[in-house]
Parts: sequence; C-alpha cells; structure tokens
Amino acid sequence: MNNSTFSIINKDKKTSARIGILYTKKGKIETPFFMPVSTKAAAKFVNPKKIEELGAVATISNAFILSIRPGTKPIKKLGGIGRFMNTILVNFTDSGGFQMYSKSFYISSDEKGVIFKNPVSGEKIFMTPEKNMKLQSDIGGDIAMCLDRMPLYEDSKKEIEKAVDLTTIWANRCKKHHDKLQKNIPKNKRQLLFGITQGGIYPDLRERSLRELLKLDFDGYSIGGFGMGETFDEEMKIVKQQKQILPEDKPVYLMGIGSPNEILEAISYGVDIFDSRMPTMNARHGELFTSKGKIKLLNKKYESDKNPIDKSCNCFACKNFSKAYIRFLLKENEPVGKELASYHNLYYLQNIIKEAKNAIKKGKFKEFKENFA
Repeated sequence: MNNSTFSIINKDKKTSARIGILYTKKGKIETPFFMPVSTKAAAKFVNPKKIEELGAVATISNAFILSIRPGTKPIKKLGGIGRFMNTILVNFTDSGGFQMYSKSFYISSDEKGVIFKNPVSGEKIFMTPEKNMKLQSDIGGDIAMCLDRMPLYEDSKKEIEKAVDLTTIWANRCKKHHDKLQKNIPKNKRQLLFGITQGGIYPDLRERSLRELLKLDFDGYSIGGFGMGETFDEEMKIVKQQKQILPEDKPVYLMGIGSPNEILEAISYGVDIFDSRMPTMNARHGELFTSKGKIKLLNKKYESDKNPIDKSCNCFACKNFSKAYIRFLLKENEPVGKELASYHNLYYLQNIIKEAKNAIKKGKFKEFKENFA
C-alpha cells in the first residue's frame, strides 16, 4: 500500500502491527519508531548526537517555545532546525497546542486562535493557525503539526466537544495556509503536515473529530490529548476505534505516550509513531526501565549495588557504570547522573521497538508482546 508519503512493507499475521516507510524531505525512515522529545532543540541531558547513537530516527521539538527563544529568525538563517541541531534525525515540530494545559502559558482560546502568555516576559502572544504554520515553516522541520485545542482529562464532555470544534476549525485553516506556504516547493522537499484528533475518552467525539479531519487529507494523523490521566483501557479503546476508521495508507502517531506496554499495545493496533517526555523525566528522578520491570533507583537497597541498571542492556550506562554510582549522582543532583539515566531509558525504548520490528518481520509480534507483558 502506498501513497506519496507512506508505504507499508510488512504486516504481522495475527495483529494489525506493521512496518512502514515514511518519506520526508530529509529522506525515508522506517516505522514504528519512538521520538525522544527535544522541546528546546535538545532532549534534556541528552544531546542530538547521543540520540542518533542510541538508534532513534526522529525527534520532536516545540515550535511555539522555540519561537519565543531563540526566535524563528536565527534558526531559519542557519538553514532550519536540522542544521541548527546538526542532526541527521528527522525533525517533527509541535504547534504548542500541548501548552494549553499549562497555566504558565495558556490564557484563552476561540475560533480566531489562542492567547498565550510569554513565560519569559509576561507579554501576551496571539497565535492563529496561520501564524503557527508560518513559524513551523520558518523553523523548517520535516513534519509539522496542526494547531489543536487540547482539553484536559477532567474537563466535562461539553468542554471536550468545544475543543473538538476548535480543533476542526483550526485544522482547516492550518491546512489551507500550509498548502499555500509549500506550494512553490518541489514535492520531495515539502514539509509534511499531520492533523490531530481530539475528543478525550468519548468514542462519538473522537469519531467525529477524525471524520472531519479525514476530509482534509493530511499527510498523517495524530491521536492527541492522551497521557493526561486516562486509564490504559480508556486510551486503547480509542486507539483501536481510530485505527478502524483511518485509511491503511496513512501514518498514525499516538502523541505523548512512552511506556513500553502502551507502545507495544498500540503497535498491535497499527500505530506507527510515538513520543513522550516521560522516559527522560522519570529517569531524572531515578525511575528506570529494565527487562524485569521498572526500578526506583533512589531506593536505599541500591546504595551499594555493583550491578548495572539492567544486566541484559548494552547501553553506554549499563556497560560502564553500577547502579550504586548512578544512584549517588542522582542523589547529588549531578548532571552526569541525569544524563546516564536518561540515556538508558531512551536506549531501552529504542531496543524494544527494534525487537518489535523483528517480531513483525517474522510474523510473531503477538507472541513477542505477550512474552514482554
């Protein structure tokens, strides 16, 4: 199956898991993949070269936050975010819609756009879908995200319905303006644009959101608004529903999800792309992935533990340092400890995806997922 931006090359026999190729202006990359979050053009405590080294193929930055500092001009002048970061990774940029859950950023929104507060200067920033597309275009990422209205998990159904309405209105304007900005660029050098569905845990709202966005024929579709307090079952019910409606030849991105079990479950439904700040955020507080489950490294029992974080892991941290040493660094708030812990968690996730892809190729993904769980 092939459209101009995505083709499927392998399908698992017993699940909907698949391996695809996503074609971007920077080149092609294989799905499924997990993107470390580089909000300000770097993952916290892990530089872009280290992210390449651990096997990632893409990263996502926040266009809105980068537009505040350093601003779009210096990034554009240096040849776009990829050159700015000096990375071969495919660069996704997020619109800043996620900042609507943050009181330090969000003021209000309506059909015209959203009013943010600049957390540095305190001044108001009026962001329209058109402005957002322009700044993502100027930053020069390979794949841009529509400006969407992200509701909170605890919002009423009525509030979430309003968020769906705004997301659709803004998506129409984003698509129109993005098409205009990309019109004179050769097709293989164009930035791709993904639409984002909202609707919380309500299947009727989610279906409406997706069907409205499908009319616009985006390059890919993101399932937004998760990782905010919903249960595993609530989330997967929606993922399954969205996948049943989506065309097979469109890449699907489950935003903000980074736990191994959630990633593997979503892959089994045919999801292709993931991102989350959780693996690095938790690592900085000593919560680490291992082949035997999560460990809390700050617990006293690891104080004199000479073993690596995970004996079966080949990452730089596990090959060179003990739990006791990394625990000590984290306890002392030493940046090197945060770097080693973050690197390990990101490496672990990349390795899980690698193993999942091998299982899909062999038609044994179901068994792999069950063994892992």
